[in-house]
Amino acid sequence: MHIDSHHHFWKYSPAEYGWMTDALAVIRRDFGPADLEREIAAAGIDGVVSVQARQTLEENDALLAHAESHDFIQGVVGWVPLIDPGVGDDLEKLAQRPKLKGVRHVLHDEADDDYMLRPDFNRGIGMLQDLGLVYDILIFEKHLPQTLEFVDRHPGQAFVVDHVAKPKIRAGEMSPWRERIAELAKRPNVYCKVSGMATEADFQAWTPEQLKPYFETVLSCFGPERLMFGSDWPVCKVAVEYGRWAQIVRDWVSALSEDEQERILGGTAVEAYKLS
Repeated sequence: MHIDSHHHFWKYSPAEYGWMTDALAVIRRDFGPADLEREIAAAGIDGVVSVQARQTLEENDALLAHAESHDFIQGVVGWVPLIDPGVGDDLEKLAQRPKLKGVRHVLHDEADDDYMLRPDFNRGIGMLQDLGLVYDILIFEKHLPQTLEFVDRHPGQAFVVDHVAKPKIRAGEMSPWRERIAELAKRPNVYCKVSGMATEADFQAWTPEQLKPYFETVLSCFGPERLMFGSDWPVCKVAVEYGRWAQIVRDWVSALSEDEQERILGGTAVEAYKLS
């Protein structure tokens, strides 16, 4: 089974999606399950994991409602106020819904680069393991030093790094991202998504050859058993269409064994998110 481990849904409004600048005008519209179902059918993808795009509890209800009425949506990564003293109640309620597989916070938009090291944030993270929930790490490459410390505080917690930790692809820089992502990959409880790469490059001028060294780095560091395909649709549309991105990743993994290809294209996501 081929799984897209990372996509979003939204009903667009300027107030809730202020991060969509003029450069992202192509995605300033609604995107729902029917839109995605057409994309995955054409690309040969069997199932998906929906990831939060708003930091509200209402976002969980919206995503889980979609998942509970569409079989191809196999899991949801939602959002909870992890620094809130009452977050345990929110998590307990959400964990009763089987398609809730994890949570995420938009760390790279926090003014404080050390936000993930806050004691209250870590208290919230500490509740996830017993509930069987994954934590998705959304950062820029500059946050990798803090991420190493953060992950080491929670050795039993499953983590998934979104978008290969957003290296400086547009500038063509490999270091220090390469060395730091390699260090993070030494932690066996950390997975990584091959997603969000074209949008870290020049939207119009990027090439697969420009991105491939970043893919080869995470492949070498995490191995196929901890690497998973993700589209970042519809955000990806500003730089690449769904089907083209899926084909690029398939081309990159084509030299691997069949078992290794199946891990990256589906098996790793099934394992990490406990998909059925």
